[in-house]
Amino acid sequence: MSQPQSQTVSPCSDDRSVRTAGGQVLRAPADWILVQPGDAGLTRRIKASGPTWTVQEKVGRRTFSRGVWASRTSVESIRRALAAERATPEYAKKQQAAARRRDREQAEYVTDFRATVLQYLAFHPRYRDLAVRLANAVTTHATPVGSGTVARTERIPVQERAEAAVIAWMRHQTTAYEQMSIPRERGKRREVRRMLAARSKALLDTYRAGHGAPSLCPLQKALARATQTASTMGEMSS
Repeated sequence: MSQPQSQTVSPCSDDRSVRTAGGQVLRAPADWILVQPGDAGLTRRIKASGPTWTVQEKVGRRTFSRGVWASRTSVESIRRALAAERATPEYAKKQQAAARRRDREQAEYVTDFRATVLQYLAFHPRYRDLAVRLANAVTTHATPVGSGTVARTERIPVQERAEAAVIAWMRHQTTAYEQMSIPRERGKRREVRRMLAARSKALLDTYRAGHGAPSLCPLQKALARATQTASTMGEMSS
């Protein structure tokens, strides 16, 4: 049997089999094990040590890691070496410094993102308070690390992230999107989202122009609910 080559594959129903990009089904060598995702440092070293199969599964538009196949001997050796390294005081100091840096960068990003959302909203001065409340609600929802929202992607400029995050928040909070029965037809969900986005943008334009607030405005009702929820959560944690 030829030496396995490093490649990205997808899972099969058989626990020890994978499928290549070309559709070929491969069975993992007897001396290989599947290392579950979750430890990026371990995964990086395993991939650098020799041939591996990186298992990824696409669900909708998102791709999920399902682990890495590699030689058991290599994996166990790397795990021992990594455990020894992580037990040192130097490693602990390095991790603490990295955590402080990440916290600082996250705080800066949250501040910048909120300001960008406010710029996108551009409400009339008479609705400044409403704009701030909406920017806070969107930012709180969209910016947590690992949230998987559009605000966490770096593929588009932050201005586009801010707009998309506002429209996404409004779709879920001010429309009946969650209760809609959308036909399972290609492009239908995208069509519905475009329609709801147009409605949300029209509502935002009302506040930009400084007109009187629409009767029973869904945006104000949603922000009232968000404020009540935040107040309740604060009381529970105190």
